[in-house]
Amino acid sequence: MTATKGLEGIVATTSSISSIIDGVLTYRGINIDELAEKASFEEVVYLLWFGKLPNRQELNDLQAQLDQEAALPAEVIDYIKSLPNGVHSMAALRSIVSTLALYDPEAGDMDQASNVRKAIRLQAQLPTIVAAFARIRQGLEPLAPKKGESIAANFLYMLTGEKPEDIAVEAMNKALILHADHELNASTFAARVTVATLSDIYSGVVSAIGALKGPLHGGANEQVMAMLEEIGSPEKVQAYIQDKLNNKVKIMGFGHRVYKNGDPRAKHLQAMSKQLGQLTGDLSWYDMSTQIEELVTGMKGLKPNVDFYSASVYTTLGIPRDLFTPIFAMSRVSGWTAHILEQYEDNRLIRPRAEYVGPSNAQYIVLEDRV
Repeated sequence: MTATKGLEGIVATTSSISSIIDGVLTYRGINIDELAEKASFEEVVYLLWFGKLPNRQELNDLQAQLDQEAALPAEVIDYIKSLPNGVHSMAALRSIVSTLALYDPEAGDMDQASNVRKAIRLQAQLPTIVAAFARIRQGLEPLAPKKGESIAANFLYMLTGEKPEDIAVEAMNKALILHADHELNASTFAARVTVATLSDIYSGVVSAIGALKGPLHGGANEQVMAMLEEIGSPEKVQAYIQDKLNNKVKIMGFGHRVYKNGDPRAKHLQAMSKQLGQLTGDLSWYDMSTQIEELVTGMKGLKPNVDFYSASVYTTLGIPRDLFTPIFAMSRVSGWTAHILEQYEDNRLIRPRAEYVGPSNAQYIVLEDRV
């Protein structure tokens, strides 16, 4: 046996949910460009779970189920209020989702219908959790989700207490679609490994959140915004980036292990970053980002990934940067739960081997003779 570091290039399973072939990302065979420009996030959720785009009645039924499940149990709201000041947003999300399972009477039920209902609850409740956490830490009361609103519109309302502009809803809807699934990424693989033991769907999602928390996965967009804030203004970009590259410091938001010619999702968020900047009259974040892209691509040949422009999109929407990764999670839970359902359908325990590189023929030495 020979190890492959990071399992790079290893095909670990079969899946019909999403694919990345020759740099093209599809969900159930539909190009991400089409979905980003034409679909609602709710349509994409249905597509990921059930393998086809919903008809009008199916979409209405899903919306009604999401509406019904979006509110949090009072005990979970109380738990959020009990969290320590300054807790990391992803650590909070990980713990809150784990707590959700304690108040779901179906948490331990493993039949397919129960798991679909739990997937609906998780998708409906994660936006409510993120918004409630954001408001409670500001000393504000959380807002109940509205009936009949899209996930994108409801989240922005619950976060700010105001009806969002149409372009803000469009931007959030598009971001949710673009982050919904991405083949066998680290968090999705973590979820599948967990449920392959026949653990429950909540455990799988908590495992996924733990993986997404890392800066080499979901945390990258937060690091991009930290970099933009550190630079401060467009005229400082060139010196800053040149210094980082000269000192071989990684520029977050560039490059991707499975894309050699650029991340197909990035262009949609780049366009939305520009539109939002024009709407607000402040294109500084967008201008800084395009300058950075030009420098890094020109000097290193690396192209931006989905994290790079999502940072300026969320910031222009007025979202604090430590909420970027939780927002990633409230989108990606659609893909996680789709993969969890797929894993349950044809399960086999995921148990790879390791190439042993330690000592051989070692002998036991009695305690008295050890140095």
